[in-house]
Amino acid sequence: MITITLENEQVTCPEGTTLHELSQQYQGNYKYPIIVAKCDGVIQELYHEVTDGMRVEFCTTNTVDGTRVYRRGISMMVLKAMRKEIPLDKLEKVVIEFSLDTGYFCRVFGDVELNQDLIDRVEKRMRSYVERDIKFEKQVIRTRDAKDLFQSWNMKEKGNLMDYRRNSRMTIYNLGHYTNYFYGAMPYSTGILKSFRLELFEDGFVYILPKREDPTTMPEFHPSMKQYYSMKYTTDWSEKLNVSSIGDLNDTIVRGNFKELMLTQEALHEKRIGDIAVEIAKSGCRIVTIAGPSSSGKTTFSYRLSTQLRTLGLKPHPIGLDDYFVNREDTPKDADGKYDYECLEAIDTKLFNEDLNRLLNGEPVQVPTYNFISGLREYDKPVMQLGKEDILVIEGIHGLNDKLTYSIPRNEKYKIYISALTTLNIDYHNRIPTSQGRLLRRIIRDARTRGNSAQKTISMWSSVKRGEKKNIFPFQEEADATFNSALIYELAAMKLYADPLLFQVPKDCPEYSEAQHLLKFLDYFIPIDPHEVPLNSILREFIGGGILLG
Repeated sequence: MITITLENEQVTCPEGTTLHELSQQYQGNYKYPIIVAKCDGVIQELYHEVTDGMRVEFCTTNTVDGTRVYRRGISMMVLKAMRKEIPLDKLEKVVIEFSLDTGYFCRVFGDVELNQDLIDRVEKRMRSYVERDIKFEKQVIRTRDAKDLFQSWNMKEKGNLMDYRRNSRMTIYNLGHYTNYFYGAMPYSTGILKSFRLELFEDGFVYILPKREDPTTMPEFHPSMKQYYSMKYTTDWSEKLNVSSIGDLNDTIVRGNFKELMLTQEALHEKRIGDIAVEIAKSGCRIVTIAGPSSSGKTTFSYRLSTQLRTLGLKPHPIGLDDYFVNREDTPKDADGKYDYECLEAIDTKLFNEDLNRLLNGEPVQVPTYNFISGLREYDKPVMQLGKEDILVIEGIHGLNDKLTYSIPRNEKYKIYISALTTLNIDYHNRIPTSQGRLLRRIIRDARTRGNSAQKTISMWSSVKRGEKKNIFPFQEEADATFNSALIYELAAMKLYADPLLFQVPKDCPEYSEAQHLLKFLDYFIPIDPHEVPLNSILREFIGGGILLG
């Protein structure tokens, strides 16, 4: 007999007991199905045996780690079913491209007619896999054998990825007679993957999954078309640059073609910013609002947009929403009793609108400054007065919400939504979540500018994302223009900054597994010298050394 710690209680079990056996025994204690476990802070699949003294924490399908595992399992079922329903001589490849609302957008290449009949047959076959409760079998083989295997199956991008693996051995998964490589842990078997739906969408299809908060209920699919077109535009450019996966990026770095790629990407950013500036000038709007989720590069974007506006004869003036916070004692509190600076009520919208209207009427206005130490509003800035060519550039979390600028007619405001939506994937079947790149940006920036540890930044991330879902994402379709701030090369540049910070996360804290997840992910990249990054790049907002923010 051995003793383990399960959810802070001492549990005795026979030597050789698996996590799966324990999960069946303790499932009644959990509302949602157990799909994976943390063992001493590290994610482990349920087929693993527990050892004496091990600390075990089960992850259900409504946890962050459980959701990832669920998605990987569904992905493998989709790919297996596609190969079964489409003749191999007709199917070139299936690519899982990016997330969209609660779904994942995929494209099918080859001599294939993608229609409702095919989608129905694929979904029906997937449901048969769930009914049969097929095990995901893990197999460790030599890396060079894995490369040969995937190249023989025309999965060249996976073989390319293996060229840069330092480990001599790697893990692949078998689902029946179908074999593939997946980044991260997989479910024990298909029986747990009951909730999903397939739908045709644009020139591909989506597989839709439940929301993490309620993993047993299937949601409606309401995609942001502006996000879709932004992702599609970026994906098309990635394909033109021949860099769609990490293996492609590593190839570019090794062959010495990195500078050309970097400068092309930066030029695309500048061109898009210039196009938006032209649209603003043509619109005649004198108020520009910029909003987007955390670590999207809003501040650098606003500086670069202002530069482009000046080239068109306009005079941009920035206004920070933070300076219109109500006094701290009047700030609403959240469910935990903490000040909620992210809600709209934390801003004095009445004063803000009064000042905007006075400025637009050509009246002199002294804009306030919020003192974060005293929690009080102060007036120490020079008086502002606008001329005919002057334009206000407002950056803040509520910029897309008309309630922020309720007194300004809609046709007099130009709204911009900015986000870092990476389309670079590990390979065709393993996508990089867009929030993962933003989290790495924030870890690096907060360590540099605020002295925060990676552990602290990771611990706050779930709260940050909750605020984004409430205050930003619902309004993105209101935008007149969208800007994708992701750079195809940025993860290779951030690796040297992020690795030391992530290695500092203690093993005995809740954030350890996320830090290990990010470290494993960054291990795929060949790093580049960050000094090569242009001084006005949006990436400089996070790694420092730029000419716009320092």
